[in-house]
Amino acid sequence: MVYDGDNVRDLNVAYIGGGSRGWAWGFMMDLAFDSRMCGTVALYDIDRDAAQKNQIIGSKISEHPEARSPWRYLVAESLEQALRGADIVVISILPGTFAQMESDVHLPEKYGIYQPVGDTTGPGGLVRALRTVPMITQIAEAIRAYAPLAWVINYTNPMALCMAALYEAFPAIRAFGCCHEVFGTQNLLVAALGDILGIKGMSRYDIDVNVFGINHFTWFDAASYRGIDLFPVYRQFAEKYRETGYDNSAIENELNKNFVCFHRVKFDLFLRYGYIAAAGDRHLAEFCPPSWYAKDPRAVERWGFAMTPVSWRIEDLAQRLKKSAALVSGELPIEMKPSGEEGHLLIKALLGLGDIISNVNLPNRGQIGNLPLGAVVETNALFRRGEIRPVLAGDIPRNLAGLVSRHVCNQRLTLDAALHIDFEAALAALLGEPLAEGLSPADARTMLREMIGNTLAYLPAGWAAAINS
Repeated sequence: MVYDGDNVRDLNVAYIGGGSRGWAWGFMMDLAFDSRMCGTVALYDIDRDAAQKNQIIGSKISEHPEARSPWRYLVAESLEQALRGADIVVISILPGTFAQMESDVHLPEKYGIYQPVGDTTGPGGLVRALRTVPMITQIAEAIRAYAPLAWVINYTNPMALCMAALYEAFPAIRAFGCCHEVFGTQNLLVAALGDILGIKGMSRYDIDVNVFGINHFTWFDAASYRGIDLFPVYRQFAEKYRETGYDNSAIENELNKNFVCFHRVKFDLFLRYGYIAAAGDRHLAEFCPPSWYAKDPRAVERWGFAMTPVSWRIEDLAQRLKKSAALVSGELPIEMKPSGEEGHLLIKALLGLGDIISNVNLPNRGQIGNLPLGAVVETNALFRRGEIRPVLAGDIPRNLAGLVSRHVCNQRLTLDAALHIDFEAALAALLGEPLAEGLSPADARTMLREMIGNTLAYLPAGWAAAINS
């Protein structure tokens, strides 16, 4: 990496999960649009063919007439090769296949548990974490060995457990987790300003917020636009649309176009607690008791948000594979557009190319006073050259503390279960999940054994004995 005036060249980026057909393409375009950085991206993926296709696609993006900076893309033969000399590491992996996710999300339906997403919390998030933590631990150990000073961006879910695993394996790692859910709620506040006050023409970047909570269960206790307190505005907005919901899909991030909701869960939580819930409704619903929003598909429909079946993900992947082949062959031209993510901006800030404040996931160093130190929390943080400084968010309000703390405790139990192949710890975590509150202990044990059994191919060998003991 070389500083050239106000620019950085010869930057080395290791992309773990470099065969990605979504996140990677967006990241490549963000890099190509930014004239102040250039360098090499090493793509590493256990699916080498996917990484090779992305090497071709990345090169085409870099050579596109609209690109402002040249990037070289190569396929790394090993994790070690990708990491050696890396200044930046991006982690964006799919832990297992959609066959395993099918079990995560839909097997619990036999027991009356419906999961709109199933990748962060609930039974699906738990079992996904059991698969993911060993993979992330291996990556963290490789970073410690080959790129200990690199800045590490994680996009993989379950976000909090991935971050916890990274820091557990390598306490000195310089890692942070990025999630775009808060951006959607900032966009909703933009819509509220237009609808209630008639103020238009701004973007989410004009909305200042104080963020606190855990990933996919984040909240605002302050929001403003040029000195205007947005809480009274949002209250009018929520009361106006509490029954019908509000559709702001026209301004939502492109990545979210298949997950549009009417925000009724957010409105209900705000009117119930007085704080703005700052994630998509389908995520928020999973952190609450099922009787509130996700008792069954009819309840989900009434609340105006969508469940995302794994069958849709399988179909979407098939379309992405076709798109990948068409981009590689040239049948489909490269369409250049920013991703809407902030990863490349955070990289720039860490390299000294302009400070930025953004919401990220980090171990709690006191930014949330009434959650355990070391627990992974999501708050704003200041990014500047060589430093990430979490912004003090304050305590979680008392009326929300129980809701959030419950999940923090479950995440620790889940991490212990994954690290130590501990079925009883996993069972305790499952019984602590709001979505599983209707399960008897006996049914919970039976269901969890079956779910883990369906994913043994992607678990450490000891799990086969653990579920049969």
